[in-house]
Amino acid sequence: MNRIVLITGASSGYGKAISKAFKESGDTVIMTARDLKRLEAAKNDVGGDLAFSMDVTKPADWDNAVNTVKEKYGRLDILVNNAGGGIAIKEVSDFTVDEIDSTIKLNLNSVIYGCRAFADMMISQNSGTMINISSVCARQCWPTWSVYAAAKAGVLNFSKGMYLEMQPHNVRVTCVVPSSASTGFQSACGIGETSDKLLPEDIAETVLYVANLPQRAVVEDVTVWGIDKQVNPL
Repeated sequence: MNRIVLITGASSGYGKAISKAFKESGDTVIMTARDLKRLEAAKNDVGGDLAFSMDVTKPADWDNAVNTVKEKYGRLDILVNNAGGGIAIKEVSDFTVDEIDSTIKLNLNSVIYGCRAFADMMISQNSGTMINISSVCARQCWPTWSVYAAAKAGVLNFSKGMYLEMQPHNVRVTCVVPSSASTGFQSACGIGETSDKLLPEDIAETVLYVANLPQRAVVEDVTVWGIDKQVNPL
């Protein structure tokens, strides 16, 4: 297809799997993450076309990303706002203010920054797809996940509003809502890795499906559970 695709948080987990799926689909894949060494290794693994370091919580890094894409490719067809993290998973009373702010900035503000940064480019193209990765925490409640859940619920509802703004310009905005998978997420926030049947490749296939729909069709949001996860009531 040779679409120009930018994926954040692409050095591991969902982001790396999404990068691989788009590359295998014949697209030009731009991979970004904070850790350039890990990112370059991921780029080599999946055969990505371009990799550069960026901190998605910094608007200036988004401005640089827009300039890089514009200079090298002249357009962006698909933006996947995947970067995120738990920061801290614990009771709200145990959070520091910095941990709260960092959680919101990484998981919600970054998505808003990304959509804002590339909106004008997609409007001028009169085409494009923005895919924002949320979490089932946006819809279900578990103790100690409250702050993270607040951010991810924001992603879901932001995506709906952003779509209405971009719809007149033939730009689609979708929110993908994944269950947990063994991606290293749990270890990174200090709660111990889980063993899940859901794989990063399953989320990648979902993202690719959304992107591959005819331009006339839009997925508002889609939730993907592992078959081993049980939530009552769903």
